[in-house]
Amino acid sequence: MIENERTGRPERVVGAARQMMTAARTAPKAKGADIVEIALVAGGDLEILADAMAECGAAESRPGLIRDGGCVRRSHAVVLVGARLQPMGLNCGHCGFPSCGSKPAEVPCAFNSIDVGIAVGSACATAADLRLDSRVMYSAGIVAQRLGWLPGCALTQGIAVSVSSKSPFFDRG
Repeated sequence: MIENERTGRPERVVGAARQMMTAARTAPKAKGADIVEIALVAGGDLEILADAMAECGAAESRPGLIRDGGCVRRSHAVVLVGARLQPMGLNCGHCGFPSCGSKPAEVPCAFNSIDVGIAVGSACATAADLRLDSRVMYSAGIVAQRLGWLPGCALTQGIAVSVSSKSPFFDRG
């Protein structure tokens, strides 16, 4: 059998993105609370995400969203990582309030943000181990939230992944 590398590239990248999802799931979380949600965007849904990013960027005069939408369009997959907001009850003050009880509900617990960051870092480390091109995009995460792709989640980040001769996430302009 002879298989050209270009032929099965999208399927291989999706398989690698699933490994990234596993890494994000097994990342340490504050107090062991399982508040992180993870999803994979591939195929035609990448176009939906890229189009929505371009539309939001144009409507809100945010050229970075338009630029990042172009990167998503050139990707093979996007891994989404978000959190269901839940105060950890540590009264640490990292959120800017003296106690969890004094923190407004719409202000995320600092540990929720940290949990997302650690999960994203674990997923990106896996991408690097697999030699994928990747880019963390808050913009993809925000638009995915608006699309309702991780219901009940906030702080969502998108990790675009690709395999190509030159990374579509470099020299983005």
